[in-house]
Amino acid sequence: MTLPGSADRLLDALDPEQRAVAEALRGPVRVLAGAGTGKTRAITHRIAYGVATGVYNPSEVLAVTFTTRAAGEMRTRLRSLGAPGVQARTFHSAALRQLRYFWPRVYGGEPPELTASKIPVVAAAARRNRLDVDQTRLRDLASEIEWSKVTNVRPDDYVRLAPQHGREVTGVDAASVAHVFSTYEELKREQGRMDMEDVLLIGAALLTEDDRVAAQVRSQYKWFVVDEFQDVSPIQAALLDLWLGGRNEICVVGDPAQTIYSFAGARAAYLTEFSRKYEAVTSVELVRNYRSTPQVIAAANSLLAGTATGSVQLRAQQPAGEEVRWFEASDEVAEAAAVADRIAELRAAGVPLREMAVLFRINAQSETFEEALASRSIPYVVRGAARFFERPEVRQALALLRASLRAGEAARDGMLEQIRAVLGGMGWSTEAPTARGQARDRWESLMALVSQAEEYATSELAPTLEGFVAELDRRASEQHAPVAEGVTLATLHTAKGLEWDAVFLAGMQEGSMPISYADTPAAVEEERRLLYVGVTRARKHLMLSWSLARNPGGQSRRKPSRFLAGLRPESATDRAAATTSSSSRRRAKASMCKLCQRPLATSRERNRGFCSDCPIPYDEELFESLKAWRRVRAEDESVPAFVVFSDATLEALAEVRPTNRHGLLRINGIGAAKLEKYADDVLDVLAGKKSG
Repeated sequence: MTLPGSADRLLDALDPEQRAVAEALRGPVRVLAGAGTGKTRAITHRIAYGVATGVYNPSEVLAVTFTTRAAGEMRTRLRSLGAPGVQARTFHSAALRQLRYFWPRVYGGEPPELTASKIPVVAAAARRNRLDVDQTRLRDLASEIEWSKVTNVRPDDYVRLAPQHGREVTGVDAASVAHVFSTYEELKREQGRMDMEDVLLIGAALLTEDDRVAAQVRSQYKWFVVDEFQDVSPIQAALLDLWLGGRNEICVVGDPAQTIYSFAGARAAYLTEFSRKYEAVTSVELVRNYRSTPQVIAAANSLLAGTATGSVQLRAQQPAGEEVRWFEASDEVAEAAAVADRIAELRAAGVPLREMAVLFRINAQSETFEEALASRSIPYVVRGAARFFERPEVRQALALLRASLRAGEAARDGMLEQIRAVLGGMGWSTEAPTARGQARDRWESLMALVSQAEEYATSELAPTLEGFVAELDRRASEQHAPVAEGVTLATLHTAKGLEWDAVFLAGMQEGSMPISYADTPAAVEEERRLLYVGVTRARKHLMLSWSLARNPGGQSRRKPSRFLAGLRPESATDRAAATTSSSSRRRAKASMCKLCQRPLATSRERNRGFCSDCPIPYDEELFESLKAWRRVRAEDESVPAFVVFSDATLEALAEVRPTNRHGLLRINGIGAAKLEKYADDVLDVLAGKKSG
């Protein structure tokens, strides 16, 4: 058959794999589309090509995706390609449209009112069960009810099934969750309401219980396209099957490597096992990445190498760019400063702020970056969450700390003890909640305040609660300026589907990536996929960073994420690990004086390694030069001198006089982070090239 010229031109715009998708108009089709490979382009051209060739009637096509933004983008593209009559909707939007149309015909009257929020009904259900919970627990209960409904877990089955799926609500036992869930459903029925999950459930029930409804829907829609198929939940899969009614005219598109919502009910198996459900499946892989440089793509591919994700191997189509950057920081403040400085460099080089993003694992990590950017007058926007000082728990904590000041309570306790007591009254404890959710997010925010207090206490000669509150007020005022355009700060989850010229993946240490509560192999692999999503957001510039301690001056106990092994170059931490055993032996010997071999009596003597009665073994003039340098450096960094180096470390330097970085690492008190930060200056002082 001779095709119209307009249809031919639609195919001319596609690469070979995209063209294969567009030409596969009939039967079950599965498209494994890697990040940045133009999947939306491929499926919209497929639909438009089907319409242009007369295979599809545009009004009989239903394209389904997961966000209103993605559905809107799809409709816009279809209009521009000559297929304006195609329906492009989210699962909920399509089901709600059908529900509102068929409800009066099947049940009579108006359908239940769609509730804007579960929280009021959940709160009433909790009260009816005499369960005293705060807003955070209410949000967690609402999330748990949502998960239960999308995975077809009924209230009577919750206690049995929740442990199998690793589900829990902090501070509420499973039986109480089940009771609240059951009461929630009763209250909704009494009030004539439905929630978003009910929209899918009722839509499925209408099709199941009334053959006329099923026949009319199946007559209306004969061709289905489902985007982001790796994110489909059991109830969505069931609804899709009812729409199809045993037919196989369906095209699904997704990427197993971007399955990051299994905690919310998504099941990638619907995508990876698609060919088991349908016979004679046409399967196409989109592998040409048009978004990122080869350097970024190499990192992304290496991240998944050897894992069983079922994902594609990306092939970069962009020209070569700069190498991926890696940064090991001594602490979170230093990490944020390095990121902010690099952002300033890129802005000076012409990269717009709106084309840069800092991505992290949890919302509470944003505050350090907010502070670093604000101190450099770099505008920013927090995506998917309130700015740190606008979060309800942070505002409440500040109000309570100010109340403590007015009541004069700070005089009875030390500053840190008072702050911990105030936050403890809000539910903070030294141990993090074991479950994910709002309770965990709230704890992380309060923990960030505790961390700030500890940092403030070490950096001030006379720390006070009044001074700490003033410091928080300063940060809040600097970080609340209105922003027209700025750097995006976002969690990795909220960054999915987005892209920027420059991406900074921060906090990439164990405990944050993977997150500490990822305690099963499956959960750890989902964390790996989450990092993959972050890496593939970058077009041209990518920097991954981690910190060895939370606060300046803290012990360097953290390690880089296990996911970075084999990707990143050797760091100072790696080089230091080789000398750990010998360093331990040196420390063990420090109980005896290295000069006279007598036992060392005081902690100062043990730190120095020699008796106070013995002659000083180091070059005193060099020691003074090192102290002068340290004083200047500490003033520049606005930290106490000991945070740079202790006296004992300077004495050891003046005695050993190392001439290279390897020698510096052998000095007690110099670890990987301080080596990176101070090595050049210290070696210059030791060589007599620099003084204070």
